[in-house]
Amino acid sequence: MKTIKITTVAFLIFVLPLISLGQGSVPPPPSDHGQNGDQSPDGGPAPVGGGIAILLTMGAAYGGKKYYDYRKKLNNEMED
Repeated sequence: MKTIKITTVAFLIFVLPLISLGQGSVPPPPSDHGQNGDQSPDGGPAPVGGGIAILLTMGAAYGGKKYYDYRKKLNNEMED
């Protein structure tokens, strides 16, 4: 079992970096990039505010449900 771990670690350290170096570089975009409507008009990033609000709301609802279940379980144990 110890030799398998050593072999795996050696593979990860020595072979994987060589594989990543064999990758070619990304070609540059064409010279007319952004002139024919393939970029946003203001050139800014996509809005993330709505997604964060949804995630926070869902997290709060999940936490509330977990708390409700915990309190319900605690009350049932006290009654028994």
